[in-house]
Amino acid sequence: MGNERHGSVYRGVPYSTSDIERRHLSIVVNDDFKERTIKTILEFAKTGQVGDGKIFVSDIEECYRIRTGEKGGQTLN
Repeated sequence: MGNERHGSVYRGVPYSTSDIERRHLSIVVNDDFKERTIKTILEFAKTGQVGDGKIFVSDIEECYRIRTGEKGGQTLN
């Protein structure tokens, strides 16, 4: 029982969710580019298959460039 895989069924075909290759991307953009970035990802990353992924949007409170000590939006340039 402990080694049992939890799977799902898609269109009558059983599969294990542990078989899906996963990637994690972190993309940070200024607020001016947020909607454009989301729209682009939605348009070009979609395969129509299970596992296309999700987009999470969250605020970044601060950003610092370690090399220079700069703070704020200019660090993204």
